[in-house]
Amino acid sequence: MTESAAQDGTATQGAAAQDAAAQGEAPLLEARELTKHFIVHRKSRAVRAQARGARRAPSDHHAGEEHPAEPELAPAPKRHHKRALVHAVEQVSVSLPAGGITAVVGESGSGKSTLARMLARLIVPTSGEILLDGRPVPASARHRRDYARDVQLVLQDPFSSLNPIHDIRYHLSRPLLVHHMARRGPELEQAMGSLLQRVALTPPDQFLYKYPHELSGGQRQRVAIARALAVRPRVLLADEPVSMLDVSIRLGVLNLLAGLRADDQLSILYITHDIASARYLADSIMVMYAGQVAETGPAATVTDEPAHPYTTLLLSAAPDPDRAEPPSVAGRGAPPSLVTPPSGCRFHPRCPHAMAVCAQRTPPAFEVAAGHQSACWLHAAGLSSAESQPLAGRADGLVPSPPAPAPGKEP
Repeated sequence: MTESAAQDGTATQGAAAQDAAAQGEAPLLEARELTKHFIVHRKSRAVRAQARGARRAPSDHHAGEEHPAEPELAPAPKRHHKRALVHAVEQVSVSLPAGGITAVVGESGSGKSTLARMLARLIVPTSGEILLDGRPVPASARHRRDYARDVQLVLQDPFSSLNPIHDIRYHLSRPLLVHHMARRGPELEQAMGSLLQRVALTPPDQFLYKYPHELSGGQRQRVAIARALAVRPRVLLADEPVSMLDVSIRLGVLNLLAGLRADDQLSILYITHDIASARYLADSIMVMYAGQVAETGPAATVTDEPAHPYTTLLLSAAPDPDRAEPPSVAGRGAPPSLVTPPSGCRFHPRCPHAMAVCAQRTPPAFEVAAGHQSACWLHAAGLSSAESQPLAGRADGLVPSPPAPAPGKEP
């Protein structure tokens, strides 16, 4: 498929997916308020000190002398405090319509991969639910194989996701046999050849008996995609599928994903830190920061008219030859610790428009346009003068933008 054909197919299929969502059709895969907390395992200082003392050998006595009896170690005091938690994902909801591509964008540590692994049921959510075809996904192991047949995950590093001691034939035959998609013999050989042809690895005979280290990075990622397609899934979760590839071959993999959506009505969740590639491939974009959703909306709207300061910060880091002046934001600092996340809006320590309310309350998702939402207090109406004051101690000294009126209300 050529680049122009892929773009035309993406636009057509994307419009159809958005129309289906507008008509109220149930999404193919949906996550509702998913939350995931990981426990931080730490030994107390008292336990570590006692362990060091027990291992220390006596050195101040001469040979032959009797050593004094060592005092018994007192048990470590019991501390009834809560274990520290990593707040990896907090109250995230996402809908994947049939035949649509949704991009999840954010920097490292924003919770993108954790969200994908929860959708793939590799990680059990702390709370929230996952729905397939509008019905809750059963948690039993008996339904896990059926769910895996519908929802497949493509990992970031193709060299790590492929077993280096097995050839490509083994990687493709396993899912076909385990899920009873083909029988041994000519049917299996034909199915494996068809999979390689779908991902543009031709002729298939030149690749079936090669090992992962004998392929380029782009070819390995195509094999990983072919393996995911072996069970004929309806949803493909692509966790940064091009971030480990050379720039020269990224476009080919993106066009491959667009072609799979156009040809097979495949619903794709595309996870990336590159908002430019999200604009190229996706119909809608969800921006995540520090485990929470910052902004959602149509891809063109989010990139052309960002409504959240963090989205503007991402755009300022993305090169765009068609843009006369790149958007600028006085962003600073680094993402916060998810063990002790900031109060209120988690972006407020880095935001040049931070107000007093930003440090006090978590912003809800404000509707800034049709299908376009932003979790930012700049879009709230009716803030008091105290709440809208610039945040004390801010180093940039910028004055926050005036709050935008709520939809349908006059300023």
